[in-house]
Amino acid sequence: MFFQSPDFLRILKNTVIISCYNIVFGFPAPIVLALLLNEVRYGLFKRIAQSISYIPHFFSWVVLSGIIIMMLSPSQGPINYLLSLVHIEPIYFLADSNYFRPTLVITNIWKEVGWGTIIYLAALTGVDPTLFEAAKIDGANRFKQVWHISIPSILPVVTIMFILSLGGILNAGFDQIFNLYSPSVYNVSDIIDTYVYRAGIVNGQFGLTTAVGLFKNIIGITLVLGTNYVVKKMGQEGVL
Repeated sequence: MFFQSPDFLRILKNTVIISCYNIVFGFPAPIVLALLLNEVRYGLFKRIAQSISYIPHFFSWVVLSGIIIMMLSPSQGPINYLLSLVHIEPIYFLADSNYFRPTLVITNIWKEVGWGTIIYLAALTGVDPTLFEAAKIDGANRFKQVWHISIPSILPVVTIMFILSLGGILNAGFDQIFNLYSPSVYNVSDIIDTYVYRAGIVNGQFGLTTAVGLFKNIIGITLVLGTNYVVKKMGQEGVL
């Protein structure tokens, strides 16, 4: 029934596109932030910046969605107010199909980037300091030290996190989308999880939603095993 549904291709496409956007733009964000924070030598600033960056992780999307809706309001939001100062017409970020997906990706990065940096900062603390000292003696600047020492040192952790991210490619973020989308952007925002919510919770089709959950799990485990196999063939450490 799910495969024959007229909405199947649309919701599968939306799910994959939004997940891919989150992986392409969201996955590198905590790595970059961790590398930047690791280079900060002023301890107080580093702690404050890290705390501010991961505070949003502890708020639910119900709370954050209210903040986002207020910030992006075309009539009273500060974002559109700033745009009006440069004579740009108000943008309906949450009601325009052209802007909804980028808004999802940006707000998801804002919420999760700080929490993700904790893992990579922990990995960076395990790097031998003598490697950086030797690099300085050899004349390597800060950028070369990051490129040739820091990044290779955390590569095993990055690989594992990437494999796990691919395993959840069909989990495009139900909480976020459910609290931000509207019928006007269903064509670009309706994903498998929102479809399951309407079919299972609203319409009571529990057998269908169970089958959809099984479908997602099969795809997820297939991607994890496949990516793990490819990574090991490339000489990196996998999750299995």
